[in-house]
Amino acid sequence: MSSGAPAVLLPYQREAILLSDQHDLLVIEKSRRTGITYGFAADAVLTAAERGRGGQNVFYIAYNLDMTREFIDYCGSFTKAFDKAASAPSEFLYDDGSEEGIKAFRIDFPSGYSVVALSSKPRSLRGKQGKVIIDEAAFHDQLAELLKAALALLMWGGKVVLISTHDGADNPFNELIEEIRAGKRSGYVQRVTLRRALEEGLYRRICLVTGKEWTAEAEREWEADLRRKYGAAAEEELDVVPARGSGVYIARATIQAAMSADLPVIRLTCPDGFEREHEAYRTDWVREFLEEEVAPWLADFDRRRHSFFGQDFARSGDVSPAVFGQYDDLGRLIARVTLEMRNVPFREQEFALNWILKRLPLFAAGKVDARGNGSALAEALQQDWGFDRIEAVQTSEKTYLAFMPKLRASIEDRTMLIPLDDGTMDDLRMVKLVRGVPKIPDRSVVSKADGAKGQRHGDNAIALMHFRAAADEDFAPFDFRSAGGRSIVGRASAGASSERGFGTVGSRATMRGY
Repeated sequence: MSSGAPAVLLPYQREAILLSDQHDLLVIEKSRRTGITYGFAADAVLTAAERGRGGQNVFYIAYNLDMTREFIDYCGSFTKAFDKAASAPSEFLYDDGSEEGIKAFRIDFPSGYSVVALSSKPRSLRGKQGKVIIDEAAFHDQLAELLKAALALLMWGGKVVLISTHDGADNPFNELIEEIRAGKRSGYVQRVTLRRALEEGLYRRICLVTGKEWTAEAEREWEADLRRKYGAAAEEELDVVPARGSGVYIARATIQAAMSADLPVIRLTCPDGFEREHEAYRTDWVREFLEEEVAPWLADFDRRRHSFFGQDFARSGDVSPAVFGQYDDLGRLIARVTLEMRNVPFREQEFALNWILKRLPLFAAGKVDARGNGSALAEALQQDWGFDRIEAVQTSEKTYLAFMPKLRASIEDRTMLIPLDDGTMDDLRMVKLVRGVPKIPDRSVVSKADGAKGQRHGDNAIALMHFRAAADEDFAPFDFRSAGGRSIVGRASAGASSERGFGTVGSRATMRGY
């Protein structure tokens, strides 16, 4: 039975340790005084005390001596708490080739491994092997060189963990995070804001340690007082938002450089009251539009290459766009056709998307907006094309953090071509860093792309984000044989219907006249 005593570490501290075992490079952007370093002191003791393959040396690197001593003290306390045999913490001069050496601290375990706290000089890691923890990384003078030295340890099974609060958007620490989120560098980013820490028990733990009685009101007052103390710096210090990082996410000139006048944005607007017309009339009306306006552009798709699509849903007010495209011979992702639907009924949106998907060569993967009313359309598309081929995305801060940096990187690197279009430009310009997350603020705008027809809410930016993410999906090879006996070898999502991947639409689609 449980003794009723609280766990030694809070959920986000335990998550950080688990992530450090799962990823060779873990970067933790955090609020002040959330106890991440304390948690890794516990992990360091258990890692170094383990015999055999499960154990290894742990090297802790801070940017000042006080932090180094504090970490070793934490490790000493955990050694006693876990009842691990070890030497007493000792101070020594590490020979780094200089005359004065480097002041360092260590705890040795019978396993043959040690916890060693070193200085922040990159050469201090030379010749080492084990797990490296770089604390308050944003404040190290030579972070790039230190990281380069630390990553060398990965070749023989080491791990690297960077922990820090932010110190500006242009700091190498934040640039490293942006590279990981954009897919330019392997690694994983954990985000621990003060709000998350409080929700997972930080203030309760403070009360337990200090002997205070916890109440919800006391917690609110404590947080409010802390924010008053930090003042204008609270966003960076507590909410994990790097300073100067709240403006436009992608510069206008950068977007324009990735635009091509050869790529169309086709706008389908239904008249008021259209949803009241008979279904046969609505279907014929939309089909005629697609045949005249969309079909000629679909003919330009490369029949040898796989196709992808991304969508953002709206029924009224905003536009409901879908982006369809392929990679070209240079490895660039091309948004070959963008269909913007405005005031189009649910059923006709489904008809239009299925009509196009049926005609795409080697359709491989798509991501669709499943928030609110979009969930019904997303489910219908999944039923038609396969749940492994179509992903229904519940857009959240996590999905923005996962997908939007990759979209920005593709636009910045010009490895993605998008339409030269005012509406697309306005939508991408609406993406802002909101409390450290690239997202669309809760407001709509009127674009000259639409005239007086209606408003926009970053819709094409979301569709492009989903399109970019869909094109990154893995899909398994399969062999398909048509009714006529012609064999085609292609790739499609595992578990999806191979027939639908190459244009044969199932019974529900056939009944609707696709």
